[in-house]
Amino acid sequence: MTLSRAGDPAPVVLTRSPALAPLLARGALRSPGKRPRPDAPFPRARLVLPAVRVDLARLAAYERVCGFATGDDALPITYPHVLGFPLAMRLMSGRDFPLPLLGLVHTSFAVARHTGLTATGTYELAVHMAGLAPHRRGTEATVVTEVRSGGDVVWESTSTYLARHRTDGPAAEPPRDERAPLPAVAEWRIAGDVGRRYGAASGDRNPIHLSALTARLFGFPRAIAHGMWTVARCVAAHGTPQAALVRAEFRAPVLLPATVSYAADPDGRFELRSADGGRVHLTGEVRPAAG
Repeated sequence: MTLSRAGDPAPVVLTRSPALAPLLARGALRSPGKRPRPDAPFPRARLVLPAVRVDLARLAAYERVCGFATGDDALPITYPHVLGFPLAMRLMSGRDFPLPLLGLVHTSFAVARHTGLTATGTYELAVHMAGLAPHRRGTEATVVTEVRSGGDVVWESTSTYLARHRTDGPAAEPPRDERAPLPAVAEWRIAGDVGRRYGAASGDRNPIHLSALTARLFGFPRAIAHGMWTVARCVAAHGTPQAALVRAEFRAPVLLPATVSYAADPDGRFELRSADGGRVHLTGEVRPAAG
């Protein structure tokens, strides 16, 4: 499978990974002046970071907080997203990115791993924006991340991010999923500090994840778990073959601390929902792919 691409964007080669904190601040400052719309121009650059090496201490912290096995030489399938996130943030905090960074919601994530990746390997990272699309609640941007080894794409993902705003006409409701809920596999008690722990391991220290005090500034009653932590935690519990496809949709935030139910079936589908089954936080699937 090849995930969507935006033709041949012009490459911009970076010498090091950008620092996330200044990018978050820059994006926040620029947010009030942006007026999102699906036909807006968007950045065409392809940001490239060659010769990337994994920080093994940060990887181990990531594996511990997400529930992956530690101590082997295999990169978890979700970890390259962490490596590429600073490049994505550089795109999304830029003056030419048409959506406001403040309030931007990660709505979906899809990844194709074509072969196993080692923690001690050297890789080239590339990130670009594939386009904008209308959404029933606003405008959605698609960001593509690629990992290359020896010139070949070995891992690629798409993430969609939604900027909510008023749209023309009534909002169409998405089709309902009439399938029965998946069978519960485990109940997880998620500690209140998981946002801080994941933030330290991933570098994503967005205030909505760190404490109730900082989350309230953005309209949340308590800190919420990172969406990518929920995906990683489910995938760690499910397991993946070397060549694999993972898709996930973020449905509702997990307020911390929380007790949730992890559910899965033999076909590779999984869900994360509230312990009482009343709210679905995440749906997804894992399946094998051709290498």
